[in-house]
Amino acid sequence: MSEIFLDTETTGLSYNDGHKIVEIACIETNDLIPTKKIFHKLINPKRNMPEEAFKIHGFSSDFLSDKETFDQIADDFLNFIKGKKIIIHNASFDIGFLNGELSSIKKEIINKKLVVDSLE
Repeated sequence: MSEIFLDTETTGLSYNDGHKIVEIACIETNDLIPTKKIFHKLINPKRNMPEEAFKIHGFSSDFLSDKETFDQIADDFLNFIKGKKIIIHNASFDIGFLNGELSSIKKEIINKKLVVDSLE
């Protein structure tokens, strides 16, 4: 079985408060052995970067201003994770953002049944 180890960086703590994803990083494994397939995108959130978030990941609004937006990378991301188990540390945080972003552009959201939370 193929798995995806996934992590995101964001502008803040809650999608519902208007925060956005600024980075998605994924590594594919097959039976937990890396396949050398990766998905990594820096994303223009089209909003300011709070100082607290900048201190965590170091991505400034200026640095991200010429990157693709989430709607521009969504199909590639969904194709990369399609049909695979997704392993995330503190999954409710990442899935909340990912599904918020996907819903906002009318894309299919990630089924939580495919997600394993390594924090739990």
